[in-house]
Amino acid sequence: MLPAAVLEKAQQEMLDWRDSGMSVMEMSHRGPEYTSIAKQAEADLRELMAIPDDYAVLFLQGGASSQFSMIPMNLLRGKTKADYFNTGAWSKKAISEAKKFCDVNIVTDSSDNNCTTIADKSTWQFSENAAYVHYTVNETIHGLEFDDIPDTGDIPLVADLSSTILSRPIDVSRFGLIYAGAQKNIGPAGLCIVIVKRDLLGHTLDKTPTMFDYQVHADNGSMYNTPATYSWYLSGLVFDWVKQQGGLAAMAETNDRKQRKLYDAIDNSQLYQNPVDAKYRSWMNVPFTLTDSSLETQFLTESKAAGLLTLKGHKTVGGMRASIYNAMPESGVDALIAFMSEFEKQHSK
Repeated sequence: MLPAAVLEKAQQEMLDWRDSGMSVMEMSHRGPEYTSIAKQAEADLRELMAIPDDYAVLFLQGGASSQFSMIPMNLLRGKTKADYFNTGAWSKKAISEAKKFCDVNIVTDSSDNNCTTIADKSTWQFSENAAYVHYTVNETIHGLEFDDIPDTGDIPLVADLSSTILSRPIDVSRFGLIYAGAQKNIGPAGLCIVIVKRDLLGHTLDKTPTMFDYQVHADNGSMYNTPATYSWYLSGLVFDWVKQQGGLAAMAETNDRKQRKLYDAIDNSQLYQNPVDAKYRSWMNVPFTLTDSSLETQFLTESKAAGLLTLKGHKTVGGMRASIYNAMPESGVDALIAFMSEFEKQHSK
């Protein structure tokens, strides 16, 4: 979901961006008009996330999935092993790609418990000489989220932040690299943000394709090739919108209220249930099932009729999933809770 104010702003500027005579989609990415858009977007993101100067901010294509390969290509730096947390579907995909380039050590594996919890830190098994440690902060399909940043000492920590970026403050200095597909909390699909410490750049594997080299993109202001200009522009509008809401601290307060009230509604019902360990429940993606699974199709049909959209859970998990990203207003969560309550009353035995 995108903020209505952002869509309205884009609508106003669709045919003629600020008297330039052009739509943003028609601009040269190297022209002064678009250059100003790109620079402002990066400046706003740096301000929102308090990104230190010794980090490069890249606006890339290929989605977060391309990063599954780019990360080992760029960060192995002569080493042969990397550590990965396996906490769900996206972790597994990242691990599968990394295995093409190096030995992968699994720090902990949540597949043993159907991705409903994360094992205690005392059981984690790190390598002594890993090039980096990778984890997926929030697994969107299972709704499993880390409650803290893992401590990896001097080993660079890499985080897939696709579904949690901008939802709350985060200490960027704790990471070697952060990446995030835009289509969850940033903007429309087509863009991937990479925030990487500059001293990790310039050490790619031999024969790494030019387009997969972070140093190339950093040296060229993310414009070695034509970028996803309109997605970048809309993301910039979202960054400005988040600033107007009060920044990440304000977003965190709202998001925390949203997720707490929805989980409370689930936990206090007889019809709905969420299997995830309460300590590791996702703020952004709330999966739930019905104790009477025969009612699921009716639930989805009636909820859609009530204006509550895309609630069907992922095919590998089933049930329902409410994604309550930044742009979902608290009133939307309230409407879902009210519908769930009424549906339960109608079908209580």
